[in-house]
Amino acid sequence: MLEAGRRAGGTVLSETTADEIPTGQGPTPRPSAAPRPAPSAPQVPGRRATITRWLGVAAMLYLLICAIGVIGDGFNGLGAGTAENLFDFATNPIIGLFVGILVTAIIQSSSTTTTLVVTAVGTGMMPVSVAVPMIMGANIGTSVTNTLASLGHVGNKAEFRRAFAASTVHDFFNLTAVAILLPLELLFHPLERLSGMLAGFAYGTVLPDPDNADIIGTVSSPVVDALGMQGALGVLGGGTVSAVATIVLGVALIFLAVRYMGKLLQVLMVGKAKAVLERTVGGNPIVAMGAGAGVTAVIQSSSVTTSMLVPFAGSGALTTKQIYPLTLGANVGTTITALLAAFAITGGDAQLALQAAFVHVLFNVIGILIIYGLPFLRWVPVRCAEILAAVASEHKSIAAAWVITVFLAIPALGVFIYTLL
Repeated sequence: MLEAGRRAGGTVLSETTADEIPTGQGPTPRPSAAPRPAPSAPQVPGRRATITRWLGVAAMLYLLICAIGVIGDGFNGLGAGTAENLFDFATNPIIGLFVGILVTAIIQSSSTTTTLVVTAVGTGMMPVSVAVPMIMGANIGTSVTNTLASLGHVGNKAEFRRAFAASTVHDFFNLTAVAILLPLELLFHPLERLSGMLAGFAYGTVLPDPDNADIIGTVSSPVVDALGMQGALGVLGGGTVSAVATIVLGVALIFLAVRYMGKLLQVLMVGKAKAVLERTVGGNPIVAMGAGAGVTAVIQSSSVTTSMLVPFAGSGALTTKQIYPLTLGANVGTTITALLAAFAITGGDAQLALQAAFVHVLFNVIGILIIYGLPFLRWVPVRCAEILAAVASEHKSIAAAWVITVFLAIPALGVFIYTLL
């Protein structure tokens, strides 16, 4: 029986061998086997929880639409002159870039930043030319999340080097894209012009003009009227005080809606999303980009998509080169939130809001075409990330300095100096 146990590849001590070993005390009683659980019936509470979460997603999407209306109500209450002064500090494109980086790094959500920018453009308080560098900055700021996620591997030198390289490739791609496209935008305005063409084509053809069929405005107006200048916040006396309070409330509601919609979608989709990403890694890079974009569009967070890949890199299951195209796809997928926000804006400047949302899409798509499409640029972000990771794995303080300097200190110092001038 021992030989049979070995041939079977199982453990030698089994029920049969225990019976056959003489002990002098009679047969050893068999341990009572734990009863096997009956096949589980379909979990109705699980289904109910799933349905509840999807209803929560719908509720958060509605809240996002209402929040945009609340902010617009607040801007209208300020008056054109006062509202435009809020964005005077961002008329310098470098400062606009810094503001985008800083705000996004602090709130950990490029979706919230770009939604606010799109809303400001849609209410006529920010020109598209000012929105462009702020959207670029949001793209840089959002990459801090997966960089922070890599710090979880700091206890193991080899793991940390792999994880930090895989996470900072996102940083270096976005920094390279801004270094190329911001000067081009300042000189020739390609993003502003192309986004204007796309927005002009979309309205009246692909998308209805919201002035002709304001369904979203009709649906959201009860909440906007209840919370805004004509409702609860009108008790503050009206004028500037009520208007500013309305804007602050709208910003808080956008942050709440984006954050909790992301959390709900993560619970619903991350398991499936992870399986999709695992299947596409190592295949055609275009397919990998498509998978990264699709997963991010569904779960509404590029930070989640890129951060879930960090542990795979730390363990050595994935390389930085394999993660790279998925990261690029995630950059494109995250633009869906700003597009949804643009569709919720009505009025004379609604087309400009859609134009600002298209700026976000074009920035990421053109960045991929230039950097990944040109062989001499394709692997620059990967090489830079691997070099930085090699240094940071030897000197952990370098990793902390990278995060603090790039995402907080430089943009904050730039804005501070500009306000003093």
